[in-house]
Amino acid sequence: MRTVYSGELRVAYGQFYVESRPDGEAESVGLPGSFAGQVGGLCGAAVPGHLFLITSLHTGEVGLTVEVHDTAPPLDDSWEDVVEAAFRPASGSTVVMPWADGPLVSLDLPVTDHRVRYCGRDMDRAREEELAILSGEAAADQYLLQFWPAAPRPDEIVKRTAGAAEYWHQWARALPPPPSPEERAEARRLRAEEQARAEEAEQRRLEALEWGGRLPSQALRDVGGNVAGLRALDCDLLHAVDAAGPAAQRSIARWAAHRAYTEAGLNGVEWIAPALEAMDRGHELPAPFDELRHGWDRFFADPAIPHTLVDSIDGIRGGFLKQAMAMPALFDAMEPVPLRAALDALYAAAATYGSDHPRLFDEVRRRFRLP
Repeated sequence: MRTVYSGELRVAYGQFYVESRPDGEAESVGLPGSFAGQVGGLCGAAVPGHLFLITSLHTGEVGLTVEVHDTAPPLDDSWEDVVEAAFRPASGSTVVMPWADGPLVSLDLPVTDHRVRYCGRDMDRAREEELAILSGEAAADQYLLQFWPAAPRPDEIVKRTAGAAEYWHQWARALPPPPSPEERAEARRLRAEEQARAEEAEQRRLEALEWGGRLPSQALRDVGGNVAGLRALDCDLLHAVDAAGPAAQRSIARWAAHRAYTEAGLNGVEWIAPALEAMDRGHELPAPFDELRHGWDRFFADPAIPHTLVDSIDGIRGGFLKQAMAMPALFDAMEPVPLRAALDALYAAAATYGSDHPRLFDEVRRRFRLP
């Protein structure tokens, strides 16, 4: 025999528990579900891996002893109210749990069938002296919890004395029968479905907030590129460009590239103008724009390229080379997917305008009649 615990137990709402279910499976069943189908009302064992234990004292300290035996211990006649039930731990960790608190003690029970005996003493006196106990006097009611290996069999009332215990016995017998294993499984399935629906709704809500208050199209979700940057600047424009359709998107991309190059003073550079014309005609870009690296090499090597500084889009930082901000717009406008071409070219143009980018966005709305 092992005495696992002997001392005081803090109770609230006249209850404490034995819990062996893993955290992810320890769903709350409540008082009726723990006692459904039982004749005894002090030790609820209807939920596998869980015991719901009733005390007469509502709130305060009670005496508790917890024992683990190898075989059924003899019944001590000094205990006035005694019930027994079947219990099988659901995991290798079985603990005594006060109400709304952490584990009091671990029982170290093997995962096999057990019999549990729950004994009480002075339950009526505890009820009568509740106010005195709350004032700080010693606990009136005492409890003994014993476990030993045994084949499962129905719960039983071994001894009854206190009116407080009898009240709970009568209450338990009046409960409707417990759900069948199939009904429990169906209830778990329905709860899982409801949770999944709630999580999906919350995900949609958060996504809509991220996209300016409405859910994006699948095309916007998949487009990649600088969509996140443009979303941070003007979500309404993002959705409007998406809704404009491929032909308009291609036109917006070319227009944005022209606006970026004009703003940066690059449209008049002799080796850049042919590339802008090829873009407008839908042709391959000529050298040096036939490769991104070649275009940048020529850009940095040409002393005729203007050098103008612009602040960041958010206006916080300064000292960016406006012409370098504009350069990607031409390559962006050539993207094979029209939506990405439009969004990336618009973002490059916005970077070229810096904190003055709302002027660019107003212009594109007017030019293409976007909302």
